[in-house]
Amino acid sequence: MAIEIKPESTGLERGLGLKEAVALNMIEIVGIGPFVVSSLVIRAMGGPQALIAWLAGALLATLDAFVWSELGAAMPKAGGTYVFLREAYGPQRWGRLMSFLFVWQTFVQAPLSVASASIGFAKYAGYLHPLSPLASKSISGGLVIFLVILLYRRITTIGKISVLLWVGVVATLLWLIWGGMSHFNAKIAFDFPPGAFHLSWLWFAGLGSAMVSTIYSYWGYYNICHLGGEIKDPERNIPRGIFLSVLGITILYLALQTSILGVVPWREAQNSDFIASLFVERLYGQAAARFVTGMILWIAVASAFSVLLGASRVPYSAARDGNFFPVFARVHPTKHFPHISLLVLAGLAFIFSISLKLKEAIAGILAMRLLVQFIGQAVGVMLLRKRKGTAGLPFKMWLYPLPAVLTMIGWAWLFWQTGASRKWGLAEIALGALAFFIRAREVRQWPFERLPSTIHS
Repeated sequence: MAIEIKPESTGLERGLGLKEAVALNMIEIVGIGPFVVSSLVIRAMGGPQALIAWLAGALLATLDAFVWSELGAAMPKAGGTYVFLREAYGPQRWGRLMSFLFVWQTFVQAPLSVASASIGFAKYAGYLHPLSPLASKSISGGLVIFLVILLYRRITTIGKISVLLWVGVVATLLWLIWGGMSHFNAKIAFDFPPGAFHLSWLWFAGLGSAMVSTIYSYWGYYNICHLGGEIKDPERNIPRGIFLSVLGITILYLALQTSILGVVPWREAQNSDFIASLFVERLYGQAAARFVTGMILWIAVASAFSVLLGASRVPYSAARDGNFFPVFARVHPTKHFPHISLLVLAGLAFIFSISLKLKEAIAGILAMRLLVQFIGQAVGVMLLRKRKGTAGLPFKMWLYPLPAVLTMIGWAWLFWQTGASRKWGLAEIALGALAFFIRAREVRQWPFERLPSTIHS
């Protein structure tokens, strides 16, 4: 039987059930991703075999879901990865460094994630009306401000908003899939070019490039771990929420991509900036295409909403732990959420949304997160099992340690595939480590803590 966790004395409330948890995960996963990267995936793979990249992304997400589920069920607290890394590597030693690095990265990668959704929002809005560069930046920046307005409220209200956004997301995907399946042309969908399955090094390079885009579109299945302190019955609902999200999105993505390929020839689709709008235009005409573009904008809002919500709990958790600036531990006196953390991350997202391009944002997100967060957690779950055993784990990954090992290999390969962005990811880790050691020296924490004097008798 799962242990009922009483509300912690943090000012947060456990107001999210399984329904809200799945909704928050799924709206973060979908986002603008599959609508702006589909053409990139087709181009990288060179044909309908692009579906392999979507299936491979789902497989890697499923393997990683075992890591998140085991850690999330065992440590259901605000901050998610911050708490996992701290405990896995030792809260008094290396865990301090690893968890600090994650918080440090959060101030870049979380705003980048929100910015990628807002930039994609502005890009897709260009289908409805051509936008100047200035107008596009104004729209992407304005979306971030709108998100803050939506999120500035209690978690129970946030849960209701998330379900509403989720309904719009799923309804849009189902409509697109139904339209594609009812007009499906197998000759178009499976028009494989010569050598489509010739497994050369060039083929795998294409797969790696495509998976950078597909895994970006799957990320978010773990969002509820960052809200662990606000989930009801977390030992059961966190693993269930993660796996239900991955399964549901995998089915929807594969059906959506197959539907598109069955209507729009891949040689045309690979060069389209508005692939979903073009798809609906072919099926139902211009008016329907404009409507679905509006729904894709809804999806972009939903994703950024979920990302910013989960990320805002990370600096809050670190500050409460004494491992980050105390101001981020402040909770709104009446709405009970970490408002300072939310406002700072939103401010950075605003800056990124008006200054970056979408492709730069996507590659940067992956390069910065893979080493510390994803590979770090896969190693961490093994360290925890070695040190503490499995007796107290509410959820245990199947076939341990195979999922964790395969996850590490997959993330390492994808890190290499990020190309030039690798150096920015490594540089950010190096700067974070430097900041950690400077701060540790100032406050006399590990590895610079004062040792107690030896008393001689």
